[in-house]
Amino acid sequence: MVEWKISDTLVPYEDAVAFMEDHVAKMTAGEADELIWLLEHPPLYTAGTSAKLEDLTDPDRFPVHTSKRGGQYTYHGPGQRVVYVMLDLNKRGRDVRAFVKILEDWVIETLAEFGVRGKIRDGRVGVWVERDDKPLTSMGGKAEDKIAAIGIRLRKWVSFHGISINVDPDLDHFSGIVPCGITEHGVTSLVDLGLPVTQTDVDVALMAAFDRVVEGRP
Repeated sequence: MVEWKISDTLVPYEDAVAFMEDHVAKMTAGEADELIWLLEHPPLYTAGTSAKLEDLTDPDRFPVHTSKRGGQYTYHGPGQRVVYVMLDLNKRGRDVRAFVKILEDWVIETLAEFGVRGKIRDGRVGVWVERDDKPLTSMGGKAEDKIAAIGIRLRKWVSFHGISINVDPDLDHFSGIVPCGITEHGVTSLVDLGLPVTQTDVDVALMAAFDRVVEGRP
């Protein structure tokens, strides 16, 4: 039984982490169900376990929070759908790589609901889209922008933290960091791609894709 929780107001990052810590503890004790939490944060940066200080290029711009999730620096803020994923891998297979692949496929399937082709790239965490409207790269390939980030943590094989999908955030807010340590590619959103998509639209797509991609797995 997976519960869905949707917050309609901006959730402070510290409050979200405290909630996840408590809920995961209850799950490991057998006192709570699996939970997917959909929310938005006020503008902030988080530093994952692989973050490099030099990638925080404007440390005074927004609050910076140290996070125990995997990954490097990332931005959260209004217009971005954050998806905190508290799932029990004891019941879903104790395979971290396979779980991350499922999350990637879930995002890709969600984006496909809006006609967007998300892609995974070796050596680049997250989900990417090709930009035909931008100049070719220095290597002659298509320009690519990041549209979703993934960073999880496990405790006793229960996951928390999760996914962020750019719906309509202020993309300039990403300029205070090197997102995920990657300098040669940009960041985009569904609205930046010309799609008049709302958070509610994304929530509906996430729920439908979850049933197909995550719950539909053997």
